[in-house]
Amino acid sequence: MAAANSSSVTEFILSGLTDQPGLQLPLFFLFLGFYLVTVVGNLGLITLIGLNARLHTPMYFFLFNLSLIDFSFSTTITPKMLESFISNKNFIQHAGCLTQFFFFCFFVISESFVLSAMAYDRYVAICKPLVYTTAMSPQVCLLLLLGVYGMGFSGALAHVGSVASLTFCAGNLVNHFMCDILPLLELSCNSTYVHELVVYIVVGIAIGVPIITIFISYALILSSILHIPSTEGKSKAFSTCSSHIIVVCLFFGSGAFMYLKPPSVFPLAQGKVSSLFYTIVVPMSNPLIYSLRNKDVKVSLRKTLGKIFS
Repeated sequence: MAAANSSSVTEFILSGLTDQPGLQLPLFFLFLGFYLVTVVGNLGLITLIGLNARLHTPMYFFLFNLSLIDFSFSTTITPKMLESFISNKNFIQHAGCLTQFFFFCFFVISESFVLSAMAYDRYVAICKPLVYTTAMSPQVCLLLLLGVYGMGFSGALAHVGSVASLTFCAGNLVNHFMCDILPLLELSCNSTYVHELVVYIVVGIAIGVPIITIFISYALILSSILHIPSTEGKSKAFSTCSSHIIVVCLFFGSGAFMYLKPPSVFPLAQGKVSSLFYTIVVPMSNPLIYSLRNKDVKVSLRKTLGKIFS
């Protein structure tokens, strides 16, 4: 840990979401509730997809991984945040901070790319239905998934490598409820220009490439849907994409709002709210959106519950 040796800071204090004592306990129970819904929802969807043969398709293969990422993502952030509501000072070791930051980056970048893989799957299903089985074979799906996690690992490594080279001399109070790069840069006594450049490059790739892929996929899907003669056919095609579009808007909207604005325009204190959205709300919402808006999931859920309680 070269960074630890070159810095007098061996541990950080996470400031948490608020310093108002009257809000600590209500917020603890609120976010504990959110976390329990996230865990039950994502693990429930993972189990449902695993147990039902009708859901063993490329679309649900990626949804399985999205739920796995969301569960892991939330577990990386939320327990430490909950601790900040019930402890006077929420300490985290230097190595622990880097570890949390690595997994945060890994899961958030992986989610970004798995959403683009899901858009590509919908494109092939709607625009190229005759070659869908070949184009989205198990081997292709596995290669896409390796690309998803490979991009997640590469991006996380670039971010953590950047943070590990920092020397901290402006105190150890991190103005956030988690170890994130922008509040850590505030504590650095190095020049942060190169590190900020790394942030914009990595985030630009992690958000830009998937958004372009999703945009092109849905442009082609829309063009294909407009050529479907029947209203019923158009409605069915739209319904297969609606859940994914909602999830994409929630995730990328909040992520871009946080990282692609200069700190002078968007102060870190306000950035906590945006961070809450994609670290807490989005992982909780995804399984609910796919469960409530997806006919196959609802049918499989009813059958599974019927077998359990029969």
